[in-house]
Amino acid sequence: MADTLKIAPSILSADFSRLGAEVEAIDNAGCDYIHIDVMDGHFVPNLTFGPPVIKCIRASTKKVFDVHLMINPAQPFLQDYADAGADIITVHAEADPHLDRSLQFIQSLGKKAGVSLNPHTHESVIEYVIDKVDLILVMSVNPGFGGQSFIESQLEKIRRIRSMIGDRAIDLEVDGGVNTDTIKAVVDAGANVIVAGSAVFKGDDYVKTIGALRTAAGA
Repeated sequence: MADTLKIAPSILSADFSRLGAEVEAIDNAGCDYIHIDVMDGHFVPNLTFGPPVIKCIRASTKKVFDVHLMINPAQPFLQDYADAGADIITVHAEADPHLDRSLQFIQSLGKKAGVSLNPHTHESVIEYVIDKVDLILVMSVNPGFGGQSFIESQLEKIRRIRSMIGDRAIDLEVDGGVNTDTIKAVVDAGANVIVAGSAVFKGDDYVKTIGALRTAAGA
């Protein structure tokens, strides 16, 4: 496995009116990454953050900015998100006809390159680019909205991707419906980076909610 368990709260579920303060709060509560869901209202049915917002909150933390681009096209904007402060830039296999090129370009910018798969997408699409990725993100809900229920069929996909990764230094991330009830199965299947939105931001005590996830995972 690439590393020990990492918790990446998704600020999609944060209070947008005080986003910088929310980022500081989850940093102080012990998160590992800040997960930033970028949606374009085209590839997915919602609109969220652009580079200016990411640039504004960059000063709020030194934690890794894990930027998940749910946009099509993504390639013309990779430089913008890198310049805004992203540390990891993840693109969707379904939205990028030149995935190999995009992954290489992200790495050329000095950033870690990720590829994401929607629930219906077979893991074989990453077979020929797996040596060019730093992170693989399995969507365990249909992307576009927070608060959805975990799709159980993705557990087998996670297992198969963990097998594909082998001893490569690649993080396996899961996003969607992960909470204290589902995290143990996800980690047991092979994931080591957990995105959690409503599971973290549902209460005011982020130390408690992040700690509860780690405990439930058996970390």
